Amino acid sequence: MSTLLMEKVGQMMDWASKRSVIRMNGEKFRRFVKAPPRNYSVVVMFTALQPQRQCGVCKQADEEYQILANSWRYSSAFTNKIFFASVDFDEGKPKRADTYELQVRGFAAEQISRWIADRTDINVRVIRPPNYAGPLMLGFLLAVVGSLVYLRRNNLEFLYNKNAWAFAALCFVLIMTSGQMWNHIRGPPYAHKNPNTGQVSYIHGSSQAQFVAETHIVLLFNSAVTFGMVLLHEAATSDMDIGKRKIMCIAGIGLVVLFFSWLLSIFRAKYHGYPY
Repeated sequence: MSTLLMEKVGQMMDWASKRSVIRMNGEKFRRFVKAPPRNYSVVVMFTALQPQRQCGVCKQADEEYQILANSWRYSSAFTNKIFFASVDFDEGKPKRADTYELQVRGFAAEQISRWIADRTDINVRVIRPPNYAGPLMLGFLLAVVGSLVYLRRNNLEFLYNKNAWAFAALCFVLIMTSGQMWNHIRGPPYAHKNPNTGQVSYIHGSSQAQFVAETHIVLLFNSAVTFGMVLLHEAATSDMDIGKRKIMCIAGIGLVVLFFSWLLSIFRAKYHGYPY
């Protein structure tokens, strides 16, 4: 092994022993990643963590990258010469197969681990720190429900209320159809602010991604359309005065037409070229 190669490997080992992800600038990237000689592999994440970039996805991807790198130190103990580095700029022209497709795979540590296994035949078992928020919230919810049932143990008629169950089911459907589960899995930013113009975008321009604000907007529009349909149903079936039924009918038609057209506008903005 040449002196230069021994120096580079020793420096990389020293950095990796201090922190799981090696922070590199342009000079370090060119010397330790691109320039020969090199008998080791480097998984590099190009990112934009400067505050002025306001890249929420970059911060979340960096956290997942840290989890993956920490898991690699636990499982390998440097027996394989693979290092994890982060470069806060955009440089280099890697091969297409060596580029991780973030929009397709997402930035979860498990997905990056599978990609590394495909490229290097080395498996990294992701070890996440324990998160007690979910079990605690579930336990709190069960405690609240159990307390309510105990306090009203002599009057449980509310469990047979069709309207209450229908409302709960409708809320669940609206939450799921608005993309809340996608937000929970991918962790997108709430919105995006253009650093050059200062304009804030609440609707993502691609069909492969979305903002949290976008799901809230879709949830509101779907709720309005649903409320309009309920008004139309009540106007057609209730025994109220004919004047009130006409008002309910007009209001229902207005809600459905207005908010459904806005939903179509969002769909058209995200699916470019769709035949309308």
